[in-house]
Amino acid sequence: MSDPIRHECGIAVVRLKKPLGYFYQKYGNSLYGLDALQALMTKQRNRGQDGIGIGCTKLGMPPGLPYMFRVRSTESVDHIGKLFDDERKEYKRIARRIDKQRKDERDQEGKDFVPFEEDPEAIKREFEMAGEIYIGHLRYGTSGDFGKGCLHPYLRRTTWPTRTLMVMGNFNLTNTRELNEVMMKRGQHPVFGTDTQSVLEEIGFQLDEAHTRLYHDLRDAGLPGTEIPAHISEQLDVNAVITESAKRWDGGYAIVGVIGNGDLFAMRDPSGIRPCHYYENDEIYAIASERVALMSVFGVAEEEIKELPPAHVAVMKADGSMAIQPFTPAREFKPCSFERIYFSRGNDSAIYHQRKALGEHLVPQVVKAIDNDFEHTVLSFIPNTAETAYFGFLDGLRKSRRVVVRDALRDMLKKGEFDEAKLDDLVLRNWPRAEKIALKDVKMRTFIAQETGRDALVSGSYDITYGVVTSKDNLVVIDDSIVRGTTLKKSLLRILARTNPRRIIVCSTAPQIRYPDCYGIDMAELGKFIAFQAAVALLRERGMSHVVESTYHACKAELRKPKEEMRNAVKAIYAPFTDQEISAKIAQMISPEETSWQGSVEVIYQTIPGLHEALGAEFGDWYFSGDYPTPGGYSVVNSSFVLYCEAKDGRAHEALL
Repeated sequence: MSDPIRHECGIAVVRLKKPLGYFYQKYGNSLYGLDALQALMTKQRNRGQDGIGIGCTKLGMPPGLPYMFRVRSTESVDHIGKLFDDERKEYKRIARRIDKQRKDERDQEGKDFVPFEEDPEAIKREFEMAGEIYIGHLRYGTSGDFGKGCLHPYLRRTTWPTRTLMVMGNFNLTNTRELNEVMMKRGQHPVFGTDTQSVLEEIGFQLDEAHTRLYHDLRDAGLPGTEIPAHISEQLDVNAVITESAKRWDGGYAIVGVIGNGDLFAMRDPSGIRPCHYYENDEIYAIASERVALMSVFGVAEEEIKELPPAHVAVMKADGSMAIQPFTPAREFKPCSFERIYFSRGNDSAIYHQRKALGEHLVPQVVKAIDNDFEHTVLSFIPNTAETAYFGFLDGLRKSRRVVVRDALRDMLKKGEFDEAKLDDLVLRNWPRAEKIALKDVKMRTFIAQETGRDALVSGSYDITYGVVTSKDNLVVIDDSIVRGTTLKKSLLRILARTNPRRIIVCSTAPQIRYPDCYGIDMAELGKFIAFQAAVALLRERGMSHVVESTYHACKAELRKPKEEMRNAVKAIYAPFTDQEISAKIAQMISPEETSWQGSVEVIYQTIPGLHEALGAEFGDWYFSGDYPTPGGYSVVNSSFVLYCEAKDGRAHEALL
């Protein structure tokens, strides 16, 4: 069994600082925390597709009563409310039972009747999802096992609260094999193929070690056994546990854990690849993958939401004390570009403006491609995540066109040749024409759907607007990214071709995706990238197939080095060609077949400098440039090419080479 590869999963945490009775008195709701968790997860449902899980931990439960619970479901995240509704149905069932019991006691023994819903202590004791700490996880998975057993949060139970652990995260590690080998050398029995299990067991092992040391010290000091758990809980150094656990981790991660005694931690990778934000007031401490989710749920301004620094862990002890400290040295800050291009909700102000800037940076290439012929050009986008970039693209076109019109007017006035016909020709007949051509009928993020059903899904997801594009027109469509090209070739371009344009120009707001990602995005198999396929095809066409063989041997040589010394040998595949040559080959490869349409296809990609101008110089570009933020990335890219050459399926960071 292997974990589904998680692609930009979502995490949500709500930690109550006050007892349940406080929330009942102030809001009339003992389940305030559960409601807040649902709201956070709903606001991030864009980050989940095929599974959800929630966990609850109760503070201060006496021996004999359980204190940690979880519920997981493989229901579509579109039905996220169903999981919470099912829990509330259970709550109402318990309420009916308790109320009947109390009414009987009132009638038979004369006791006062207190409705269950007005008794926060009883609610906490009787209802599993009533507690002080709530965590939630939304999963995108595209490979591996998709069963309920592989959903987060993962749970490790013992009879000691300070050894019991529940974890979840948005992450991928590049060196799971190495971590498993370390565990085997200790005598442990790790489950291969799952980095989640590696994370859980490593933190669990270090937690056991810390607990055992404290237990022996306290026992040897003569402390009574009944008093030992409280002292262990108080003295447990969670930061030290995390520091020791993460020493060998290589990857991108935002990981949350709850220890059975009520200690909560959240940690972020040293490069800041994966996002993690938090909000705190007098009543709650909340964590989410996306800033805007916290803003919307708690009604607060941007400046009140903080970003967990890379290489830091936030620890809230069971007593409510809070500390954010480094657990490992920080690397160069390299947040994931695809968060901004695609995954995160576009209503975050920074992301909204960045996506618009990505669209605007495509303008010079498009103007050149259509030779300034706006009269015979229809501008559109592929819904839904490219829409914001499309608005920026239109803004940029209007700015560009205004400059042209202004200069032409000045020239006409200077020459005394100004007349209405020329003005109409300049402005009305040659102004950017925006239309909504592609329509998305199904609310599904097809880029990240399971590979076996992606093409059929796309075919049924889109429709077009008829009667707008003519056979004389260029149809320019903005897309957020082009990864495999199969969606365009087998579905979207065939659908767009029904409008019968002279030419379809597909513009990607992301640069050419040339190298695998190993930090959580579904871009791990080199041979499936359309840019890689195009480069290999060009090598063969030009009699340069020897480059593939030499690169294979170079990758094998790199893999014999310590990973800290490796370089990206796969860059040699692209070195002989310009970006434009590869784009032209891609256009040829994705042109729709088995259609009566006689037009042509052109592909325009964002440039890497344009990407950084739009997003910021700090944003990671390893999938475009091949420059990885961690040593494990270079191991993955070289391994991925070896897998390709040896015709082996699978993601390089999963394979045991």
